[in-house]
Amino acid sequence: MKTEAGCYHVPVMLRQTLEALNVKPDGIYVDVTFGGGGHSRAILECLGPQGRLFAFDQDADAAANVPQDEPRITFVMSNFRYLKQWLRYYDVDRVDGVLADLGVSSHHFDEAERGFSFREDGPLDMRMNRKARLTAADVVNQYEAEQLANVFYYYGELRQARSLAAVVAKRREQQPLTTVGELMETVSPVLGHQREKKDLAKVFQALRIEVNQEMTALRDMLESVPQVLCPGGRLVVLTYHSLEDRLVKNVMRAGNTEGHVKTDFYGNRLSPLKALGKPLQPSAQEQGDNPRSRSAKLRVAERVSDSGAKNG
Repeated sequence: MKTEAGCYHVPVMLRQTLEALNVKPDGIYVDVTFGGGGHSRAILECLGPQGRLFAFDQDADAAANVPQDEPRITFVMSNFRYLKQWLRYYDVDRVDGVLADLGVSSHHFDEAERGFSFREDGPLDMRMNRKARLTAADVVNQYEAEQLANVFYYYGELRQARSLAAVVAKRREQQPLTTVGELMETVSPVLGHQREKKDLAKVFQALRIEVNQEMTALRDMLESVPQVLCPGGRLVVLTYHSLEDRLVKNVMRAGNTEGHVKTDFYGNRLSPLKALGKPLQPSAQEQGDNPRSRSAKLRVAERVSDSGAKNG
């Protein structure tokens, strides 16, 4: 399916995602990244009358996409880092599957006033939750140069991190940077022509991650998943860059985001999750139809029983 103008978000690897979740008609599932609702609608089609779906999104825009399917679907306008707390609020101890599509919705990239993309000028915002205080403008104008360099280096994996921070610091002495265009004009000379677009994408990725505290939120959510999944339940995650993919891989391998493997007396690896198969990637046709799917990886893990948490 081709991406159409005005489409909120095209769900990536939809068929593979549903197969990985192994949806049971009477099961309880969580889509922690509701967005345009494409994955959620597909899950609902697999559920019977007794099935339930909890859909999380911290962006108020996503609420307009929620299907009228109560009581089967419950929309939770919150950051997914609070997954365990919200399930407890709804008196749900264990669920049969958790889905996370960590890609930024096409809606966010296409709305210039949100400031997520360098393709159109707009304010330096980048907040997923518009009620949050910190914006990208705050980061580039208020962070110390060393702190800003760390953001570019750790979240954008940019070799020019110190140079980027230096030119931003020099520019803001004359006038605060408030728009996408002003930021691009400032950093583009440092990036060079050959890799400019790729490195600009990394600059914007780094700022977005910092503004929304994405790595911290992802750690919190992932480490709560083994506590909310029932034995045999599935964790299905779509990642789009190496930073988040590393955390997901660690959790599926070791049960924690640091990747610290625990073993029993006999040296058997202990983990509440068991990775299933190798990560999947979109087909060539899907990548052609939806270019934003190109970097996607689909990882799947299953919750093992507490008495048999061995993965050796």
